[in-house]
Amino acid sequence: MLPLRILGLWAALAAASAAVSYGLMQAQFPAALLLGPMIAAIAFGVGGSRLRVPRAAFQASQAAIGCLVAHAVTGQIAQTLVEDGPLIVAVVLVTVAVSGLVGWILTRLRVLPGTTAAWGSSPGGASAMVAMAEDFGADPRLVAFMQYVRVAAVVFSASLAARFLMETPVPGASAGVAEVTGPLSVFATLAVAIVGAGAALALRVPAGAQIGPMVLGSLLHATGLVRMALPVPLLELAYACIGIYVGLRFTRETLRLTFTALPGILAATFSVIALCAAWGWGLTLLLPIDLLTAVLATSPGGLDSVAIIAVGSKADVSFVLAVQTLRLFVVLLTGPLLAKWISRSVPETAIR
Repeated sequence: MLPLRILGLWAALAAASAAVSYGLMQAQFPAALLLGPMIAAIAFGVGGSRLRVPRAAFQASQAAIGCLVAHAVTGQIAQTLVEDGPLIVAVVLVTVAVSGLVGWILTRLRVLPGTTAAWGSSPGGASAMVAMAEDFGADPRLVAFMQYVRVAAVVFSASLAARFLMETPVPGASAGVAEVTGPLSVFATLAVAIVGAGAALALRVPAGAQIGPMVLGSLLHATGLVRMALPVPLLELAYACIGIYVGLRFTRETLRLTFTALPGILAATFSVIALCAAWGWGLTLLLPIDLLTAVLATSPGGLDSVAIIAVGSKADVSFVLAVQTLRLFVVLLTGPLLAKWISRSVPETAIR
């Protein structure tokens, strides 16, 4: 059994999450059920609670979000990739290039040691970047801090954008997601989540717990073979779990390690977000998409958080997820190469 102190902390975190989420819902933020737990968890993490979301629970939440995306995605996503393929690739490459430039500048200015800046600036695949960073000589704690500062900043900025760019605000993060569901649809969706996540994780697919159910569910849902449906309480629990998982990554130890580098990290993070948003605005001049869809598509990670916001805010989910998914794989493939290039292109005295 868990010690009473741990149970008490989890109860307090749940209560704080509910209170913050309620306030955000009253303010009509589309990702309130993700933001509220994240804000509360950041306070608990920095406060030294040492709580951790079990890996299995986080992966189950990712699988639920994968099913949520599959529910929203139709055959149009393939059509989107075919019709707008060159521009989608351009969006991905610009985002990766901007992030690489920021990492190079941080390393050049000696804001962070070694290749840590290169790994930390990578726009997506936060958990994968942290896992791979140590193998390539970077400090995984600093990389984790940079990655989750970026994820939190993206969630907050994307939620603000969704709040003020929506023509008709949606009162909750799950709005527009749930339908009247039958038990067969729910069981079929759970089966897709288990089989999709299990197969993708066994094949070591990056972010497999989410990508597997998303791909399998999208194929079955778009072809009409399976009707994807998840009860609202289950989705809300998944939102909260992801928010808490990200928030608890912020600890006093990582804050102490990065205190002197924090201004540079924040400047770099918001510079990448601003540049990607500017590129998103440029997309509205090239494609018949609204500004909110463009901003969410170009926002630098992470896939699960942006998916929640996109579905809840009535953006063009097909386009957003096409860009975000493609970029995730590009980042995971180019991350090691980019980090090596930065470390070699910057003088050795600048990275020590």
